[in-house]
Amino acid sequence: MTNTIAIIPARGGSERVPLKNIRPLAGHPLIAYTIHSALTSGVCDRVVVSTDSPEIADIARNYGAEVPGLRPAELAHSSAHDMGFLRHAMETWVEGAEDQLWAILRPTSPLRSAQSISTARDRLQENEWADSLRALKPVSEHPGKMWRIDPATGEATTYLDQPGAFNGPLADLESLHVQASSLEIVRRGAALENNSIAGARVMAFALPALESLDINTEHDWIVLEHLVKNSPDVLPRIGD
Repeated sequence: MTNTIAIIPARGGSERVPLKNIRPLAGHPLIAYTIHSALTSGVCDRVVVSTDSPEIADIARNYGAEVPGLRPAELAHSSAHDMGFLRHAMETWVEGAEDQLWAILRPTSPLRSAQSISTARDRLQENEWADSLRALKPVSEHPGKMWRIDPATGEATTYLDQPGAFNGPLADLESLHVQASSLEIVRRGAALENNSIAGARVMAFALPALESLDINTEHDWIVLEHLVKNSPDVLPRIGD
């Protein structure tokens, strides 16, 4: 069985939602739900948190994750690329063969289930052609209905070169998907060789809409709290 590492990136400097990774939600810090799902998925040999924050590190350890050290500051600012924290963890904390699988589980998607992690991991392992697997969801706004605006003249032109598409039914447009940040899994060798968390060939993985929820703004947080208040079973049940 291929070795699988869950890596949970949780920097301390969130700007739009301050301290969102440890913000309390239904009695637990946000990151706790992702740690719990990874630990209970049954497929992760190690659950590692990559953070630059000692406070996040302590909380993560209390919920059962490993924090082998702190992420360097240059890999923890808002414009740092994801491959930076992944490469750092691979080369500094965790040894492994090229086929080792790394599940990138962001704490801002607390509704992602342990079962989805398990299913996605097995699916990638069974499909050797793919370097990685990425959760995708149908686009809510189709580019066939999008426009560019010339700042000098105010003229609007369609984003896609499909004459008349903007006036036609949505069903006539190509079905497109957008990436969900809640679940990505990549083979170690492919990530390092391509310097990318996706590698060269990506396998699609459909997630239920709620599991794709990603907390990036205060509005997102309000929506999440409303969901949890009215449907508490959407959250992983920590301690059960």
